[in-house]
Amino acid sequence: MSYNFDELIDRRNTRSYKWDQAEKLFGHADILPLWVADMDFPCPPAVRDVLVKRAELGVYGYAIHTDSYFDSIVQWYKRRHDWQLDPAWIADSPSIVTSLSLAVELFSEPGSQVVLQSPVYYPFYDVIRSNGRVVAKNPLVIRNGRFEMDYDHLESLFKGGAKLLLLCSPHNPGGRVWERSELLRLGELCLQYGVTVVSDEIHCDLAFPGHKHIPFASLSPELADITLTCLAATKTFNLPGLHTSFIVASNPQIRRKVVQRIKALSLHMANHFAQDAVQAAYNEGEQWLDDMIAYVKGNLDYALEYLQQHLPQVKPLVPDGTYLLWLDCRGLGLEVKDLKDLMYNKAKVAFNEGSVFGSEGEGWLRINLACPRSIVKRGLDQFCQAASAYVRS
Repeated sequence: MSYNFDELIDRRNTRSYKWDQAEKLFGHADILPLWVADMDFPCPPAVRDVLVKRAELGVYGYAIHTDSYFDSIVQWYKRRHDWQLDPAWIADSPSIVTSLSLAVELFSEPGSQVVLQSPVYYPFYDVIRSNGRVVAKNPLVIRNGRFEMDYDHLESLFKGGAKLLLLCSPHNPGGRVWERSELLRLGELCLQYGVTVVSDEIHCDLAFPGHKHIPFASLSPELADITLTCLAATKTFNLPGLHTSFIVASNPQIRRKVVQRIKALSLHMANHFAQDAVQAAYNEGEQWLDDMIAYVKGNLDYALEYLQQHLPQVKPLVPDGTYLLWLDCRGLGLEVKDLKDLMYNKAKVAFNEGSVFGSEGEGWLRINLACPRSIVKRGLDQFCQAASAYVRS
């Protein structure tokens, strides 16, 4: 079966977080949104079929988790990531960010430092600060056109007493798929200084050919013992509106603490629809995923060539995976407010403005490429034409 990722789906007036807030957030109703990380592609047919079947029951009562649901997760990670999970290690959570927030609450002390590697997905900052902890930045460095970790600086933070690290793997917004050697060096420091790792691996299924995601907890039993992994099918198969994710922790003490807190907040009940969608996606969505990744890689190649030809002042970091493109726009010589003015008022496009990912992101933009190529083309046309005129003026 082949899938038509060029299909244009009108998502306006569907209560879409991405498409129905343009005027409220950006000042104009006609802005083209390529910001928040959901796709403009239809989900795999198997997912849509099972949701229709579930809806047709007509009774939407309390649901339970089934062995077949957990087995679909176990088999997926064995096939796709060479990671053998025990179903007993898995527990459901409403969202990745929920899991991150609970982990900060449970595995750090009030007022203590929690390490993140900036620029990074902006809820990382929120879950640290909202829990009364202190953000300890370990800024990534750009070498050879890609993000790399600063291990010396990271060790200084651990020496200073930080005992919790929020790891973004693969990295958002930079698109790095961390290599085994990089993760092992990181793990050595965490073991040496007694640091617990909360690894957000929601983009794990979205590595481009030539790159392989390695689950941090799969590296060794010792690293698995200090790791809580946050996972979901939502980014992979475009299911974020179903609000479903799961954690994996082989350490029973770590898992027990999280599960007890989830139950205390009454967040543990199975969603009536989500379990069926996840199971169908993992069991029957593999070809859709492979085709989607190939299509997004085509979008990436198109965007890189287009920017080189039409706006060479902008320098992309070429990603190893995800459907996100991180653009260095500092060559345009614009401040944050000017970049926003360029996007929203002149180009009528909405990319993510980079400073929300941390001060290291100032002068950068993030583009969501998970949409029909005609939308990518339109967005780049509008942005590059407006940028050229803006800079000349």
